[in-house]
Amino acid sequence: MDSFGHIWQLLNPHPEYFGRKRACYEIWIRYSLEEQRAIYHNIKVKLAAGKFVNYNPYFAIKENAPRPEPTEMSFDDYYKRFGTTVEQGGWKMTNPTGNKVIYVKQ
Repeated sequence: MDSFGHIWQLLNPHPEYFGRKRACYEIWIRYSLEEQRAIYHNIKVKLAAGKFVNYNPYFAIKENAPRPEPTEMSFDDYYKRFGTTVEQGGWKMTNPTGNKVIYVKQ
């Protein structure tokens, strides 16, 4: 069984969603193997804990995908996240427009 077969089996969608299988496959293959594993793991853990997983398999896959790390943050967001304005972890302060300071991940 391929990785899509495993996620489809894990989701075990109601028959009303069988028509969405192609769309689910198409979104699934856009994710890297690492991302697919993370999605599968996230869903498996939620189901085991009795937590909600979207009944629509397309949205279940999308909602459980890892969120990409931001590559740009406003001054305020950076301070909220790190509690400092000091550059760290590959983040660099810049002022590309001359009007507003932002942080960019290098």
